[in-house]
Amino acid sequence: MPFTPFHMGPGIVIKALLQGSFSLMVFGWAQIVMDIQPLIVMISGEGHLHGFSHTYIGAVLLAVFSALSGKYLSEVGLFVIGINQRWQVKIAWWVAFLSAFIGTFSHVLLDSIMHSDVEPFFPITTSNEFLGLISVQALHQVCLYSALAGGALYFVISWTQKSSKSRKKDALERISS
Repeated sequence: MPFTPFHMGPGIVIKALLQGSFSLMVFGWAQIVMDIQPLIVMISGEGHLHGFSHTYIGAVLLAVFSALSGKYLSEVGLFVIGINQRWQVKIAWWVAFLSAFIGTFSHVLLDSIMHSDVEPFFPITTSNEFLGLISVQALHQVCLYSALAGGALYFVISWTQKSSKSRKKDALERISS
């Protein structure tokens, strides 16, 4: 799968469903971290393209790194883009770790479906039972459509929550007046 963007589709659905209990930025950082090793192999021409980083053991190690570094990078990123002006938004550690683990594990799964050199359960086995589970075209479509559906779902859920809070606030004001 091309670097990172396709992997974000399922992450957007998870963000829509979990809202503040999931960091899409930490998830995205985990996607980038996962693809550093293949990028180095592509540049150098040496090594196993989807090596240890694309195993579930490698995913655990990279998830820990992604959570530890991604929490702070995301908070700074939110400040830079103007969402966290007074440093009020803090990503909880459990959210950072959940997001990073979902990111790295989903990355291994998605790449296992389309890349024959991925060995997700190494060193237990070098076989890849996920390879060809669905076609590469269908996999890309799932990722793209999940991004669109997740984006729409996120805004519907956010709007519903804001409307509900507004109605509750109005009801409290009527009761107290």
